Amino acid sequence: MKTVFNIVLALCGLALVYICYTSIMGPIEFEKAKAQRDQAVINRLIDIRKAQMEYRNLHQQQYTASFDTLIDFVKTQKIPFVAKEGVLTDQQLADGLTERKAMNIINKAQQTGKWDEVRKNGLENFKRDTIWVAVIDTLYPRGFNADSLRYVPYGNGAQFSMATRSDTTKSGAPIYLLEVKTPYTTYLNGLDKQEIANLIDLQTKLDRYPGLMVGSLDVPNNNAGNWE
Repeated sequence: MKTVFNIVLALCGLALVYICYTSIMGPIEFEKAKAQRDQAVINRLIDIRKAQMEYRNLHQQQYTASFDTLIDFVKTQKIPFVAKEGVLTDQQLADGLTERKAMNIINKAQQTGKWDEVRKNGLENFKRDTIWVAVIDTLYPRGFNADSLRYVPYGNGAQFSMATRSDTTKSGAPIYLLEVKTPYTTYLNGLDKQEIANLIDLQTKLDRYPGLMVGSLDVPNNNAGNWE
């Protein structure tokens, strides 16, 4: 009887140790896993933001709410890149010369064949040539899969929510807004449910979006991420 009692006591002790261990390590392991998943989602949001910014530059300052359109843009389109040779000296800048003025002088010389003003301003070795390069080669590393842009890492096939809105300021100037987001429940799925619930409750009480996002349809924020 005493032996049975000792065994039961030992098992209770082990259970208590396990409970203490999990109560300490559980939140630590959750934060570790969350940090890894957060970073993967943040990286994808940054990739989307980069594509949207280039898309906007070529489409009258407007974004696209369609991943099909954005992915096709990344795969097939080209963007301008200015190849630079030579820089303006401090003296040239002090004399009021700017890159735009310098190129105007050079372009005029090319059209007229008269290079006196170019030589006078010391612009013989100053060049600015615009070349067109593939979006995917410019923004992303070799082998980048553009089709992955729409998918939330660790989301089991879930896609980001992406929306746009056009508005005007009080002065009448147009503004174009972008918002791309995904909730914690999508990419933290499979981790401790209580920890996720606690995280969502905290963000809700702070009046913050319970997840990760870039941009906002409510307030212009230059497409900042809510982790930045």
